[in-house]
Amino acid sequence: MHSILAVDDSPSMRQMVAFTLKTAGFAVTEAVDGQDALEKARQKDFDLVLTDQNMPRLDGIGLTRKLRESPKFKSTPILILTTESSDQMKQAGRAAGATGWLVKPFDPTKLIEVIGRVIK
Repeated sequence: MHSILAVDDSPSMRQMVAFTLKTAGFAVTEAVDGQDALEKARQKDFDLVLTDQNMPRLDGIGLTRKLRESPKFKSTPILILTTESSDQMKQAGRAAGATGWLVKPFDPTKLIEVIGRVIK
């Protein structure tokens, strides 16, 4: 079973994402922001990280950058799921090492399809 770290500061969004992923057969660990996600990522390996962009303490691009510094997350797919849709923001995500960019509100079927394409 693939494990996914789902990061979002909105409890309702985290719940929807976790429900979608668990229903599709993934093991899900939730984090409330980028800092919480980093702490969890140090303790456990994940097959994919799905993160929001706008969060307190550490945003999605900052989290992506920090994860990419760690050898264990060099090739782990990192998807940013956010309301941000500007090309500038997407380029910043790619520059930080994000694998993909998805815009909220998300389509559960499409989210699972994208994850299926990038997960090892």
